[in-house]
Amino acid sequence: MTALGAGMVADLGEAPAAVRRQQQSLSLPLDDLVARLARRPPDVVVTCARGSSAHAATFAKHLIERYLGIPVAAAAPNIATIYRQPLRLRDQLFLAVSQSGRSHDLIAAAAAARAAGALTAAVVNDVQSPLASACEIVLPIAAGPERSVAATKTFIASVAAMLRLAAHWARSDAMGAACERLPARLEEAARLDWSETLGPLTAAHSLAAIGRGPTLAVAREAALKLKEVCTLHAEAFSAAEFRHGPIALVSSTYPVLALAPTDASAVGFADLAADLRRKGAYLLVAEPGDRRPGRLPTLAPEQPDADAICLAQTFYTFLVRLAVQRGADIDRPRHLQKVTRTR
Repeated sequence: MTALGAGMVADLGEAPAAVRRQQQSLSLPLDDLVARLARRPPDVVVTCARGSSAHAATFAKHLIERYLGIPVAAAAPNIATIYRQPLRLRDQLFLAVSQSGRSHDLIAAAAAARAAGALTAAVVNDVQSPLASACEIVLPIAAGPERSVAATKTFIASVAAMLRLAAHWARSDAMGAACERLPARLEEAARLDWSETLGPLTAAHSLAAIGRGPTLAVAREAALKLKEVCTLHAEAFSAAEFRHGPIALVSSTYPVLALAPTDASAVGFADLAADLRRKGAYLLVAEPGDRRPGRLPTLAPEQPDADAICLAQTFYTFLVRLAVQRGADIDRPRHLQKVTRTR
């Protein structure tokens, strides 16, 4: 690896240590948050985020609905900033997710939610940020400075924080143990090699990224990063949603990157993969199992949600190589800046 992409490479190398630091930084605020949620359980959780942080919120939606049975909805920040419409959020949980904590619309939405009586929590990297100040509880992801414009380390740290939140809230020993093993597994995941896909994807103009359950958030993040870092048009779909129209795109020249879950949703996912192969799709599947053409290596399954986080780390490592092959400036994607302020 040359200096090209050195910032992102360094960020990825630091992700396991960031996740390891979280145990200490999140311990007290998680205790506080979960104690308050136990005293007054919410009927709904509302998330608010942009970009990669929105994908971390998608991961939180999966975890909270899957393990706690509480519906999770994504807020539209412009309801607060443009339309000035209060939402009926009294006694509900409002979860804001941001790397920088400086986007004006997220800050305004959090302030409006707090004024409406919601319990507000910020999942942020900068605990001194305006978003952190706007919320009652701050959950630091402890990622430290991120060098690359495109978020990678902070995404990994954010979804790891969501896993810790769900483990604590659901009192799940299995998820808690998975959090403890996660830093070491991330180091292993970064060593997996997806280079067999470099040739076809270097020349690709567009692709689909597919996930389901815990990997849907990873598929959405993968599609965003392929656009940001590789200037490769990519769209993300759930495995179920892909059958409702987008499957018409399938051909031998349209790559499909399928990120297989390792939980109960894997069965339906495998059925779709088999169907796509019958239709002649150019299919790349990241899944456990023996090496064969079109199968990308993953870690052996342990806990499904932690497995999905490790899959993101493997994808990011591959992303660096693909961007170099496509001649992209990895650390300075065109038209992008590190902190995006929207209203």
